[in-house]
Amino acid sequence: MFESAATTGASIFILGLVGYSYTRYYKYMVLEKMENAFRPGDPVLELAATGKGIPHRDHAGAKGDIPGLNDEAEYDRWIPREEQARIDKIVSGHDKGRYHLLIGEKGTGKSSMLIDAMSKIDGEGVSMVEAHADLELFRIRLGRCLDFEFHEDNIGALFSIRGPRDASALLDIERAFNKLEKVALRRRERGGKPLILIINQAHLLRDDEDGRDLIELIQQRAEQWAASNLATVIINSDKYWVYERLKQHATRMEVTQVKDLPKDRAIQALRNYRMKYFREQTEFKVLEEVYDKIGGRLTFLNRVAKAQDMINMCDHICHMEKTWFLNNCGILGKEMDDDVMDQQKYASTAMVLALALHKKYTQMESTYDPHRGHILPEFPLHEARYIMTRADFIRQHHDLSIFAIDSHAMVRADSVPMQRAFNEICSADGFEDFLEATLDRIGDIESLGRTKELTFKDLWDGGKYKFTTRDRKGNIEREVEVETVEGKKDDDDDDEK
Repeated sequence: MFESAATTGASIFILGLVGYSYTRYYKYMVLEKMENAFRPGDPVLELAATGKGIPHRDHAGAKGDIPGLNDEAEYDRWIPREEQARIDKIVSGHDKGRYHLLIGEKGTGKSSMLIDAMSKIDGEGVSMVEAHADLELFRIRLGRCLDFEFHEDNIGALFSIRGPRDASALLDIERAFNKLEKVALRRRERGGKPLILIINQAHLLRDDEDGRDLIELIQQRAEQWAASNLATVIINSDKYWVYERLKQHATRMEVTQVKDLPKDRAIQALRNYRMKYFREQTEFKVLEEVYDKIGGRLTFLNRVAKAQDMINMCDHICHMEKTWFLNNCGILGKEMDDDVMDQQKYASTAMVLALALHKKYTQMESTYDPHRGHILPEFPLHEARYIMTRADFIRQHHDLSIFAIDSHAMVRADSVPMQRAFNEICSADGFEDFLEATLDRIGDIESLGRTKELTFKDLWDGGKYKFTTRDRKGNIEREVEVETVEGKKDDDDDDEK
C-alpha cells in the first residue's frame, strides 16, 4: 500500500510539475512571440510596405529603383508633406502621452505616410492591423499582426471542458490587448520606447452595436496606454463617423486632418511619377493642366501618371465621378412613380446640396489660388443639413464619397472632379426647374399619403347630415349641415358635380 501510494503521489507530482512547467513556458512564449512582432524586420510590415509601393533603398543609399539614376533625391516618389514630419515623430515614439486619429478622404495618402514612417525605423516597435467589418476577421488579423494565437495552440485545452473559442471575438481581442500591455510593461522596464499600434481603415468597422463596442474597447485601451506612456494607438479613418464616435469620450486624442496636396506639391509629385514610370521630363504646362482638372488627390495623380495620355485620363476620371454621382443620386422629375419616393428623397437632398455648393462656387471671389491651387466651397455640417432639410442622409452621401466631412465638421465636394461634376450638372439648362419639379412631386406624394378621404354612403341617394360641436360645458359652439343636391354641369370643364 505504501509503495502504491508513493508511486501514485510521484506520478501526480511529476504530472503537475510538467503541467506547471508547460504553462509557464507557454505564457513566456506568448509574450516572447508578441514582442518579436515589434522587432525590426517584421515580415508583415515588409509585406505592407511592398503593397503600398515603398521604394526600395539599400542601406548604402547609393542606388534607388529608377534605372539609370544613382541619386533619386530629385525624383523620389514620396513627396514630403507637412503632416509627414509629425507622423514620423509619432511612429518613432518621440510623441508620447497621446493617441491619434488620422482622418481624410480616401486616396489622400494617409496609409502611405504611415508606412513610409515605419520604413524609416524598419518597423521597430510598430505593428499595423487592417480593420474589417466582421469581428472574427478583425480578431484573426489582430492576432496575425501581434503574433498571438489566442491560446488556440495550448495543449491544455485537450483536458478542459470548454474550448478556447467558446468566447466571443470581442473577448479574444481583450485578451490580446492584455498580453500586449504586459509586453509594453516589459519593454518600459528595459527603457524602451512606447509600442505603436496602428489600426488602418477603421471606417470599415460597421456602425452597429458590435462595431461601436469594438471602437469603445480600442479607445479605452488607447486612453490608458497614453496616460501611462505604455503604447500609442494610431487610428486611420476615411469617414467622419469614426471621429464623432471617438469624440464623445476622448480626453487624450489628437486629430490630424490629411487633405489633398497643394498645387506646387501636386505638380512635383506628378512630375516624379512620370519620371518613375516613363523616365520623361513632362512640360510644366501639361502638369498644370492636369492639376486644374483633377486637383491634388494622390490616387488620381498616380492613375494619371501611369497613363500614356494624361489629359484623356483626367477627362475619364471626371466623367467617372459624374457618372458615380448620377447613378447614386439621379433625380427623375415630376413623372416619377410613387414607389421610388424614398430613393428620390435621398437623391434630391444630394442634388439640393450640390446645387448650393455650385451656387457658392460661382459666387466666390476666388476659387483658384496660384500657389495653393483649388479652393472648394464648403458649408458647416449643421448648415448643410438645413439646406438638405434632412439630418440623416448626409452620412450616407459621405460614405459614398460624394461629399466630404472634415474634422472641423465642414462639408464640401469629395474631390475636385466631384465639384466639377456638380458644376456641370447644376449649370445645365433647365436643371433647377427639373429639381423643383422633383421636389414638388415628392411633396404631392407625401400630401396624398397624409390626406384622408371620407365618403358618406347615406348621401348618395339624397339625404342630410347635421354636425354639432360642443365645448366642455355642453354649450353648442358650431352646427354644420351637409345636404346633397342634384348634379350640375360645370360651364368651364363640363364635369358633372
